[in-house]
Amino acid sequence: MREIDGSYGEGGGQLLRTSVALAAITGQAVHVYNVRAKRANPGLAPQHLTAVKAVAAICGAEAEGLEVKSREIKFWPGPLRGGHFDFPVGTAGSITLVLQAALPVAIACREKLRMTITGGTDVRAAPPLDYLRHVLLPLLSSMGARAKIDLLGRGYYPRGGGRVAVEVEPSPPLRPLVLDASGPLTEIRGYAHISGLPAHIVQRMTDTALAELSIFPPPIIDLAETGADEAFGPGGAIVLVAQTERTRLGASGIAQRGIRAEQLGSEAGQRLREEILSGATLDIHAADQILIYLALAGGSSCFLARSLSSHAATTSWLLEQFLPVRFDISQTDRLIRVKAEPAI
Repeated sequence: MREIDGSYGEGGGQLLRTSVALAAITGQAVHVYNVRAKRANPGLAPQHLTAVKAVAAICGAEAEGLEVKSREIKFWPGPLRGGHFDFPVGTAGSITLVLQAALPVAIACREKLRMTITGGTDVRAAPPLDYLRHVLLPLLSSMGARAKIDLLGRGYYPRGGGRVAVEVEPSPPLRPLVLDASGPLTEIRGYAHISGLPAHIVQRMTDTALAELSIFPPPIIDLAETGADEAFGPGGAIVLVAQTERTRLGASGIAQRGIRAEQLGSEAGQRLREEILSGATLDIHAADQILIYLALAGGSSCFLARSLSSHAATTSWLLEQFLPVRFDISQTDRLIRVKAEPAI
């Protein structure tokens, strides 16, 4: 059984989610202790528990310690299997963080798989759903993955209740992702939505995002005011996506009590502008989330990032514990170059 100290590096939930995903994909049993040790509320929260249970269902795993606030788990995976699975988080816990664990396992399964997940679609400290749909999934598609996410209803903090349907078709082994240059900018699109809030909020959020991106060709931003029958509780978000000749870059903001709409849109616009002007080929969040897929791909992959999160450093270390992969991270004049290569 592989032993993983959950306090390593950033010591958060991503280490746990990636550990059980890798256990399922490789067939290696894992014991994760000190779960989320560096968080103010250590141990399993409902969204972490759902993520582990989701992976366990896909591989028929046996597990110990699966309860809220548990500080350690043991996980014995079985063979991956397709089918239809229903994963309720039970709170506004992030659906996208559950997918951070379940999606790579589903792609590795090589059987058709459908997941319905209920929880928060757009919540703080997690990627908004539209970021996965319009940034991460297209990147994975270029690697050969065949997955789609359908939005069935929005869910915000604290009620949750959002629903998504995820379908993953069998696909050949993932191809390497080689992004050594971004190429010219072709367009910028945006996806902004609110529910249960005054209509002017989504417009104010969008206007300030557009002002930050005024040096580029005018973006196309879709605005949506979601009715009570399509969302649970008040909330909103904005996701901005820059399409270049070679890649996609994203930035986002989640509506929060006490944060003005203008600030939310402006910060998202600033972040995307900085990503575009830097010459990066993956934004800071994609650079974090793509690592497990690069490790599973055959051959060598590379990308350029404006910066790397502590999550990325922890994840690259963890991937090297489970898989025959080596990450080489170096600083260029302005950017960080990340290479994923088969370990010799």
